[in-house]
Amino acid sequence: MLATRRFLWNILLRMKHTLGIATILALLISSSFAAEPASPPAAAARSASARVFDEVADTALAAMSKRAEELKISGAAVVAYIEGDNTKGWSSKMVVVGKMANAPTEKNRGVNLLAIAYTKAAEMADTLKDSGNAGRPTMAGETGYKGGAIKKCKTGYLIAAFSGGPAESDFKVSQAGLEVLATKL
Repeated sequence: MLATRRFLWNILLRMKHTLGIATILALLISSSFAAEPASPPAAAARSASARVFDEVADTALAAMSKRAEELKISGAAVVAYIEGDNTKGWSSKMVVVGKMANAPTEKNRGVNLLAIAYTKAAEMADTLKDSGNAGRPTMAGETGYKGGAIKKCKTGYLIAAFSGGPAESDFKVSQAGLEVLATKL
């Protein structure tokens, strides 16, 4: 491989008067001999639990969608998996159930339901308690809205959050997702 690289560089040096071709060739040589990554790809380094979450997340979101439809509400659903005892990262997925936002009107500025679902999840990631039950004042970026559910599992925490209906309905939708996640993790 080194001999091939030297050969190509020699051609490049002889072609220095043709800048455009030389530039293209230099780019080809550089990309052809790029070093392999030192660490395994992120997907390969993921734990078995994170891979199981990825497989079951769609089923959990489908259960949340079904429950929201039964309750005749629409909005945004989020599920997440936090590995370990402290939140240092998560895997998450979301789905829109009917609508992602309530459009602004003359009388109100509208509501981004997806943003609320994620802020519920973020609050739970920090407190490790159901949303709206932090046991402390809400921090900047949090809403303090109820409706998200969190559960400790063998390898970390499972989160489900829904926004679009009254808090009690959002919680029922979140529980439907959490039940599916808990059967596999």
